[in-house]
Amino acid sequence: MMGTENKGLSLFEPPAISCRFEEDAGIILHCGDAEEFIKTVPNEKVKLIITSPPYNLGKEYEKKKQIELYLKEQEQVILELIKKLRTDGSICWEVGNYVEDAEVFPLDAFYYDIFKRQGLKLRNRIIWRFNHGLHASKRFSGRYETILWFTKSDDYTFNLDQVRVPSKYPGKRHFKGPKRGLPSCNPLGKNPSDIFVA
Repeated sequence: MMGTENKGLSLFEPPAISCRFEEDAGIILHCGDAEEFIKTVPNEKVKLIITSPPYNLGKEYEKKKQIELYLKEQEQVILELIKKLRTDGSICWEVGNYVEDAEVFPLDAFYYDIFKRQGLKLRNRIIWRFNHGLHASKRFSGRYETILWFTKSDDYTFNLDQVRVPSKYPGKRHFKGPKRGLPSCNPLGKNPSDIFVA
């Protein structure tokens, strides 16, 4: 999924959704070959890219490959995506683990190097925890995936106030010192942290 600049859309009017790149589309949602779609997007046009690529598990939509070949192919996709990203843009890359012969390969660790070689900056390593999935018999069952949030520069958007969650103690006040009696937490709520729970 890719996001372009908001064109002053009304809160009550749903944005235009397109399956291909269009300048005036509020949302572009393409289901199909990612590499072909990426070629249709102008360079330095996209502010936010959120994706979860195949994990090289051999599912119906992918052919399982040696980990080195898989990562090399994914790096080519990443290089193209970075070209499409604006200077103030962000990319969120969600991955799980690749398992071969009962050995776990943490894909986010491999992807980190790919993005860093291109000069991107890691802003968060977000853990998405869930309570379902395959059960393991010779190790603990995997119940998380990782979202790597990279930015192309130090000029990026992060709207904390729009994602705050209620504070644990919303009425808490400073007990002593020059701020005694004043609220000790943000009245809009707290930062939700880098662990997402499904």
